Amino acid sequence: MSKTLEPMYSPARRHRLLTPANLRSSALPAALIMLMLLGATLARIGAQTAHAALYPDDRRQAMTEADASRFAGAGVLMCYSDFGTLERAAAAWLIGSHDLVVMNAHNFVDRRLAPTHPVTNCFFRIAGGDYYFDEDSLRIGASVESKALHITDDWALLRLLQPTPQTVKPQPAPDASDIATGARFKVVMVSPAGHANTRLAATTESCDVYRIDEPTEGHTRRVRHDCNDGYGGSGSGLFTEDGRLVAMHSASLDMNQKRPFDIETHYGSAMLFEGELAEAIRDAASKPR
Repeated sequence: MSKTLEPMYSPARRHRLLTPANLRSSALPAALIMLMLLGATLARIGAQTAHAALYPDDRRQAMTEADASRFAGAGVLMCYSDFGTLERAAAAWLIGSHDLVVMNAHNFVDRRLAPTHPVTNCFFRIAGGDYYFDEDSLRIGASVESKALHITDDWALLRLLQPTPQTVKPQPAPDASDIATGARFKVVMVSPAGHANTRLAATTESCDVYRIDEPTEGHTRRVRHDCNDGYGGSGSGLFTEDGRLVAMHSASLDMNQKRPFDIETHYGSAMLFEGELAEAIRDAASKPR
């Protein structure tokens, strides 16, 4: 493509015509120095924040083989970006059967439910194997009457074209309906896809649920927690200390801002496995292909 010529009397051209050559030549090194200083400053800021925890206290640890055995079904949603590069998109869980996967709906639609990412651009990775989805099986939590995606209907179910081997165990169909509204208890967040703000490929973290809200969309309750998270950590599982999956992380307020936990303004949000989400998993897992 040929270069677009500037108009004869454009501001840029008038500047070059009227500015003495010696001033223009001396300004160039100064501008270069300023750009170098700015780049160095941005690099320092990036180094400080790129691997920062959501909260000042970072308790995340690398996920081990023992963790993978204890927290069955932990996998990763892998997707191709618009530029064709393969990326870890989010955590996903083999659940209820060997061909059913649960994850966040916002991997495929935006908050206004407009499609953003085709299912065919993604696949499920677990235990060293890659498994493709049946694109026609996609079901998301938001109802047809909804005009927006909320925390408690931000879930999606997909069938695999081929089931995983028997050696790859799914997470049992969960049910957290026995957890009381307003409850506070300790959990372990399992993030098999890691986060963009940690160097660890997959993490676990002991943290706390501070409150269970009243039911909203889908008869499901939101969980407010202080587990560290970051971009790419969506879909992470919240397990009780005895190893029971009870919730799936969806989003964090002020994502990646490192400051103290505040239950009203700066906290992690997850949805309990109950209501329509739990029913959909049980229904899908009980039906043969």
